[in-house]
Amino acid sequence: MRYAAIDIGSNAVRLLIADIIQNTGSVSFKKNTLIRVPLRLGDDAFIQQHISEKKTTELVKSMVAFRNLMDVYKVTDYLACATSAMREAKNGEEVVKLIKDEANIDIDIIHGSKEASIIYASHAEQNIDKSKNYLYIDVGGGSTELSLFSAGELIVSRSFNIGTIRILDNQDTEETWNEMKDFVRDNTRNFKQLSGIGTGGNINKLFRLSEEKEDMPLTFAKLRSLYTYLSSFSLKDRINVLGLNQDRADVIIPACEIYLTLMKNANIKNIYVPRVGLVDGIIQTLIEKNLQ
Repeated sequence: MRYAAIDIGSNAVRLLIADIIQNTGSVSFKKNTLIRVPLRLGDDAFIQQHISEKKTTELVKSMVAFRNLMDVYKVTDYLACATSAMREAKNGEEVVKLIKDEANIDIDIIHGSKEASIIYASHAEQNIDKSKNYLYIDVGGGSTELSLFSAGELIVSRSFNIGTIRILDNQDTEETWNEMKDFVRDNTRNFKQLSGIGTGGNINKLFRLSEEKEDMPLTFAKLRSLYTYLSSFSLKDRINVLGLNQDRADVIIPACEIYLTLMKNANIKNIYVPRVGLVDGIIQTLIEKNLQ
């Protein structure tokens, strides 16, 4: 069996095709193919509140390609989710209908709390001590999803309209920043020795740049020094000298700012980076729907 996950984000769209592995009493998956297309829908959605004709055409072409790949790989079930950019675009539903007509893909525009719950379904915490307290932090192009866990139980979850593309486009507000900081301080002050769990493409890249050992956390001090190091390069040099992809080289700076702000306000000294994201959670959601 093969399942597919499609994530239509504010910075990029992704297709993950995964092979489903059934052992006695357990079901897991192995990543087969992952494709990422940097469409930057957020540039339209956050400034104009409208997905332009050009971006719509590119998105439809990407979805037709994803449909063809799913057919060739003989995918048996899929789930396609659109997040912050499509939530805010006034023509989001029109674009969804066009994709259904052209690519025969059904897309759910999901709200922030649903996004957070799907990310949590990725079981990013499975190799981590469940008796401890964790703040899940998922930073996207348009929003940041936060979930507080204590002894494996969800305490509180919230989505904020602060993301990397939104910051680059100057569409973040001081009010939302303050709201997010207050939320974190109010909900974490009673938890001692809180650790972070970071998901999303930027924290994954930061972890690789840190050259930290697998399964070891990234410290606040290390992340801050990485931020200082990356900020010392121009955008051009982050691409040419450091070898970052063009669509990663700009967003990685505001991503650092979000993670550092949250870790500081929650008094988090270590953040674990399990290298999973929304697409992993979607595959797990399909497994739970169909097989468990």
